[in-house]
Amino acid sequence: MRYITMALAKGRLAYKTLEILEQIGISCEEIKDKASRKLIFINEDLRLKFFLAKASDVPTYVEYGAADIGVVGKDTILEEGRKMYEVLDLGLGKCRMCVAGPPSAKELLNHGELIRVATKYPNIAKDYFYNKKHQTVEIIKLNGSIELAPIVGLAEVIVDIVETGSTLRENGLVVLEEICNLSARMVVNEVSMKMEHERITKIINDLKKVL
Repeated sequence: MRYITMALAKGRLAYKTLEILEQIGISCEEIKDKASRKLIFINEDLRLKFFLAKASDVPTYVEYGAADIGVVGKDTILEEGRKMYEVLDLGLGKCRMCVAGPPSAKELLNHGELIRVATKYPNIAKDYFYNKKHQTVEIIKLNGSIELAPIVGLAEVIVDIVETGSTLRENGLVVLEEICNLSARMVVNEVSMKMEHERITKIINDLKKVL
């Protein structure tokens, strides 16, 4: 029996995912050892391999079959646009992708004016403004604190993840439009789904019961 490989997005999400997997009898003790320098963790009994990857790389590993299964946020799935099956919403890390800015920017959105949009998610922003709103915008990619952009005049609005909205409020910004709901999703490689259909479907169905 070949190994089924799972790629988990590093950090809190990986540990939360492992807690859910333990509820269906899938465990991997070695991965919890934060001092470990290992890259691949193996559960010999279940013929499973695990590895931790940067969230933005998880869809790539899954599309190319280096991982059969991946667990990553919906924001990353949308931004990376990889070919794979999204099979399950794990309900972890719930938040929203929003357009935010100073309250005065609401007018600019309503009238479809040419504005600048700062974001870590240029593909999501592009898709939203061009395909859903049919508004021409200039998208500026940033990697750090996106909230800074409208405050210093780099952009009129931002596209970013909003959990509680407290960071926005503290900086005089508000949610102007909601793009979509986000949470952690399980994704599966298209070929693996056919080749290992029975084993992968069992994992999905077992998870559905505990979720």
